[in-house]
Amino acid sequence: MLIDSHCHLDRVSLKSYDKDFAAMMRATAESGVSHMLCVSIDLESYPKMLALVEDYDQVFVSVGVHPNESKRREPTVDELVLLAQHPKNVAIGETGLDYYRSQGELEWQQNRFRLHIQAARRAEKPLIIHTREAREDTIRILREEEAAQVGGVMHCFSENWEMAAQALDLGFYISFSGIVTFANAGDLREVARKVPLERMLIETDSPYLTPVPHRGKPNEPRFVRQVAECLAELRHLDIEDLSSITNENFRRLFSPRTV
Repeated sequence: MLIDSHCHLDRVSLKSYDKDFAAMMRATAESGVSHMLCVSIDLESYPKMLALVEDYDQVFVSVGVHPNESKRREPTVDELVLLAQHPKNVAIGETGLDYYRSQGELEWQQNRFRLHIQAARRAEKPLIIHTREAREDTIRILREEEAAQVGGVMHCFSENWEMAAQALDLGFYISFSGIVTFANAGDLREVARKVPLERMLIETDSPYLTPVPHRGKPNEPRFVRQVAECLAELRHLDIEDLSSITNENFRRLFSPRTV
């Protein structure tokens, strides 16, 4: 069985399921995916996201505001801490820095990142970190805000080994998405060969970044198998062993109640 450690179930296409969310969830279970972490990107859609997965014991959630959501309402530390008390909640995020899509003065993005780290420390929940073209500032702020106290995961990792090593030193896990299966991802596959197995997670980031051989289709949690197969081959493991390792890592990091 597999765990998709990062997906956005409220945004996954249901076109091939006749717009039936329950049918998509059944297909996911039948494909061998036992649990999923449905990740928040803004507070406006968070209640609807939570309601969608409320009755599914195999789904956990996080709460946070994505760094690219520049026009969304800013959360407060108190608000995030309060929302993180929900029984399904296992993390704060996704949060972080993205200098690829956001332009101009980005102090607001850094301030939001700091706020999430502060909330995670108060709530005693791990962080889900999004980082793109912001390596130095991401690591610097994690250190300055003492994020190592709670740890977390560098989700959908696409940076270099130097950044991965710095994140590992802070107690973070490294999660690989469908990007690792892409033809031009040779450097990332080298990183995947180096990350300690006990710090590795797998994810889809559905509905984005569909892995090979499903490129061109909307991504969904059942395609996490292709990520697992790629990493298993890189690490010379059976997929069952890779799955067992990453499942245990998920349990250790997020401490969910029902896995």
